[in-house]
Amino acid sequence: MTESLDAERLACWRAYIEASQRLFTQLEDDLRDDSRLSFADYHVLVLLSEAPGQRLRMGELAGRLVFSPSRLTYQISSMQKRGLVARESCPDDRRGSEAVLTAAGLLTLREAAPHHLRSVRTHLMDDLDDAEVACLTRVFERLGRRLRADRDASSTPADK
Repeated sequence: MTESLDAERLACWRAYIEASQRLFTQLEDDLRDDSRLSFADYHVLVLLSEAPGQRLRMGELAGRLVFSPSRLTYQISSMQKRGLVARESCPDDRRGSEAVLTAAGLLTLREAAPHHLRSVRTHLMDDLDDAEVACLTRVFERLGRRLRADRDASSTPADK
């Protein structure tokens, strides 16, 4: 019984990874075609647009993107050359730095967002077959149950 459950779980995750790779490749291609942004560019712009003052400390930005500091430095430098973001020292910590969204970056994000959302909808609807949709649905249901169980287990009695 356990072996069949493990085999099913493995098959679900394999299908999820394969479908995700295919979708993200197509979405990345569409995003580049529409706005000359990579997925990483787009996510940096989104996070900065949602941050207070449209700026985030580099460490916090790296954490939210799950980037290494060197990868983020490269990403920000590349975007800085294109005028999408600026890099400034932190007012409260001169040793640290912040990524700041520029007006050009905000405009680029606003122009790219509708194309990206349309692309996401198109590929989610068109590129997954019924078996992949069923498999992904099971994966996310299980993940949701696991997250709820973990959250409930980590709650202290005073929280309840």
